[in-house]
Amino acid sequence: MDQGGAPPVFSATAEIDGDQLRVQVVGEVDMATADTMYQTVLRESARHVTLDLRAVTFFDSAAIHAVVRLAQQLPGALTVLPSRQVRRVLEISGLGEQRWLEQA
Repeated sequence: MDQGGAPPVFSATAEIDGDQLRVQVVGEVDMATADTMYQTVLRESARHVTLDLRAVTFFDSAAIHAVVRLAQQLPGALTVLPSRQVRRVLEISGLGEQRWLEQA
């Protein structure tokens, strides 16, 4: 049943500064959007990548898989800045202590 609400907002924007890439993700990262987030990170070549998920409101198993794949492809070069929701999902998944996850 459509309740007339606006569709969930999602965006993934990349900003490169020298050898630093920052990808800011907003909204829901799920099966429909996780690959867009993943591809946005890989589109640019950089020595260090910051994946800013502080504005993410929903994060499912497809999103977890995308982040783990990025960490595997960018060993030592990825930093993830999580929202409270993202941190909780990663902790429940057993990934709360990963080196790439920015600690509070």
